[in-house]
Amino acid sequence: MTKIGIYGSEGRMGQAIRDAIGAAGADYAGGVDAGGDPMALAREADVLVDFSVPSALVGNLGAAVAAGKPIVVGTTGLSADDLQNVDDAAQHVAVLQTGNTSLGVTLLSALVKQAAARLGPDWDIEIVEMHHRHKVDAPSGTSLLLGAAAAEGRGVDLATHSDRGRDGLTGARKEGQIGFAALRGGSVAGDHMVILAGNGERIELGHRAESRAIFAQGAVRAALWLAGKPAGRYRMADVLGL
Repeated sequence: MTKIGIYGSEGRMGQAIRDAIGAAGADYAGGVDAGGDPMALAREADVLVDFSVPSALVGNLGAAVAAGKPIVVGTTGLSADDLQNVDDAAQHVAVLQTGNTSLGVTLLSALVKQAAARLGPDWDIEIVEMHHRHKVDAPSGTSLLLGAAAAEGRGVDLATHSDRGRDGLTGARKEGQIGFAALRGGSVAGDHMVILAGNGERIELGHRAESRAIFAQGAVRAALWLAGKPAGRYRMADVLGL
């Protein structure tokens, strides 16, 4: 059986992934958290899953590369430098990096890309999310994933076509911008709504996560799919064949 190791095993997601590994018929190779040895785990596991923190990413990627092991990166709040480190690691091992491991969100992303491409820039796009009170990054990795899908559908760069906050006299909405709004409270696992608003009509494409288990199950499915793949950069869409 495939042995899966977890970076960030004591976090909420890490604990959920441990449960999902057994349910999927795989083996748990162990976990590493702050102060642990990422290389020791990389030697033991067939494939690694990282749901730790951005500051640990470089060390975890380095261990995966040194051991020649594929790695699923689900850690959110990554910087441009972090993403470059992911690209660099993918030159040596298989790396699947995503802002959301849910299979439903993966399909939603494909629908958002298609809608944005077909409807054109005169339809305004807004992405609204809500998460539990403990979440520390905003917009969420999922919101950014959906925004990237919309931007790709339109053939534009998300970094130069996003609006992440409105307060005071902001003026009229700029055409072609992709807006983000982040709500926090309670124990919400994750709600996301992509609104495409035209003149006289509106389309709403959404996903509600009722349990953290769906992300864990998707992460394990991604890990099992990634095991044995050649070096390269992969996406959740590849897992579903989209």
